[in-house]
Amino acid sequence: METKTVCNGDNAAKIEHVLRDRISRHKIAPGAKLREVALADEFSVSRARVRLALQSLEGHGLVEHTPNRGFSVRRLDAAELFQLYDTFEVLEGLSARLAVENAPGWDWAPLADAFGEELEERVAADDFDAMFDAVMFYRQEVNQAAANRTLDGFLMSIYDRVHMIIRRTLLLPGRARQSLQEHRLIISAIQNRDGQTAEELKRRNMRSARQQIREHIDLML
Repeated sequence: METKTVCNGDNAAKIEHVLRDRISRHKIAPGAKLREVALADEFSVSRARVRLALQSLEGHGLVEHTPNRGFSVRRLDAAELFQLYDTFEVLEGLSARLAVENAPGWDWAPLADAFGEELEERVAADDFDAMFDAVMFYRQEVNQAAANRTLDGFLMSIYDRVHMIIRRTLLLPGRARQSLQEHRLIISAIQNRDGQTAEELKRRNMRSARQQIREHIDLML
């Protein structure tokens, strides 16, 4: 039996949310066509609602429109990916510093615990999903503490486009353990309220990830 996805309220926004998640997780592959009629049927909405959602995703760089061919999921090329990571590095570093400056009373213990011995054991057992979840938790906590909506918007746009790249990078030999150690240092600097050091350490973490991607670019795209 065919499954329909029910959307209520602001249908275009909800459709966009569902499609963004599918695209960022590669449930819809790069280059795949997004057929308005099929999506309208799945979500039980008009094609106009679907088109609004696709146009919004196009504005975020996740899909592209070709005249007479419709919408499809955008493919990242290597040059664009490295440009994104150059920007990603700066913004992630800024977020770490602002988390220190803007949230003096923040309880960082849960984040430190998330990168504790249990995660180390799971990484040693090649549980890369656990490491990915911890990295996402780090971003959630730090970005919320940074309390800068403009910065959060820019970062979310990048996350949407590199979500699967982040996951694949953690699968590379030694990368998950390296990332664990790097994040422990960053979190320690944040707990010590040393925003400048937290920013620099986070930028180093991003640069090391970028280097790993460069060395294994054929596996990333």
